[in-house]
Amino acid sequence: MKREDDFEKRKQHLNELSDEELKNKFWALAGQLVDPMMDLAYKNTTPSIERSVLLRMGFSSIEAKVIVEGVMDKGLMPKGAGHVVYKLSKEKNMDIREAGRALVNGEYWDEVATLFEGGVK
Repeated sequence: MKREDDFEKRKQHLNELSDEELKNKFWALAGQLVDPMMDLAYKNTTPSIERSVLLRMGFSSIEAKVIVEGVMDKGLMPKGAGHVVYKLSKEKNMDIREAGRALVNGEYWDEVATLFEGGVK
């Protein structure tokens, strides 16, 4: 089965556009394709991503795993594990590593859950 070449027919609506208009149309259509993916990325996370964030904050992989599990247990994944540690450190006026280690040791989990009541600040 040979495909009929209908390119000339399909591109007629583009014939009257200038190079600049074609460029703008391309980027507008590309944006329409990417916008849903960007929306998903902003609104969703995974334990893997959250562990990666904590690793970049200076925590070991073992510490990151424990913190992410605690964040998941408290239903705080949408807030982000790094944000949880950061917010606790600000609330308790302590270093980020100190706050994370406290969470690893089982401290402050009930307080962390209350820090996020009423939304992200």
